[in-house]
Amino acid sequence: MITYHQVQVGNLKIFYREAGKKDAPVIVLLHGFPTSSFMFRNLIPLLAETNYVIAPDYPGFGFSDAPSVDEFEYTFDHLAKVMEEFLFKTLGLTKFSIYVQDYGAPIGYRIAAANPNTIEKIVVQNGNAYVVGIGGAFDPMKPFWANRNAETEAPVRGLLTLETTKFQYLHGAKDPSKISPDTYTFDQALLDRPGNDEIQLNLLHNYQSNPPKYEGWHEFLRKYQPPMLIVWGKNDPFFTVAGAEAYLQDLPKAELHLLDTGHFALEEELEFIADKMKSFLA
Repeated sequence: MITYHQVQVGNLKIFYREAGKKDAPVIVLLHGFPTSSFMFRNLIPLLAETNYVIAPDYPGFGFSDAPSVDEFEYTFDHLAKVMEEFLFKTLGLTKFSIYVQDYGAPIGYRIAAANPNTIEKIVVQNGNAYVVGIGGAFDPMKPFWANRNAETEAPVRGLLTLETTKFQYLHGAKDPSKISPDTYTFDQALLDRPGNDEIQLNLLHNYQSNPPKYEGWHEFLRKYQPPMLIVWGKNDPFFTVAGAEAYLQDLPKAELHLLDTGHFALEEELEFIADKMKSFLA
């Protein structure tokens, strides 16, 4: 059974989902954009049979606090620091594996590179760490990164609409009838909260801070050789198959599975991914 919690981390209340026995191996599930720990709602019970599962919401996402952009600096460095404090100080974790998807990758790899001896294993599901993995869907953001103003911001605001949220779930799906409308409807309701557009725009602008850190993350992977399972929706317009295969340059023993689905692979390939994860984490 999943239980639901809020804990104080600095000035923030951080929400997380929890399941499994606390003395079991720990897996931390780090969600992507524009969703939250909600994306793991079906995976958590399957993993909890053998693992202690923690799935937090970042500040500005899900049921965690979402202070305004005037009150909180929405950068990937800052989100990673909050998650570090949540995992190490609030929960007292000392060893754990991570599952990273989308935004979960730059957050998770910041934590891993800064605390390499705490990371046992890594599961990657459409979580990028290589320049070759950045797909064409990022093209509208490049002028915004270069010069943020009302004109360059306009197309990026399109990423916050229901149309784009549905696209993220449905594009590349082998069978769109398997994608529950609960997913994009719930995500969009949280995106549409007053002030959340500015939060997300700040993070989308700050996404350009991630590629310069890639080499440092590669160095961590090469030096520590963490066991890695890669389960990748190959039809993802944001993060390409080349990005999945690039991990093998640094981790030649990584296990790679390319799946005929899109960005949110868990929606169609839950059973496959859960089975692979349980074997990998055992």
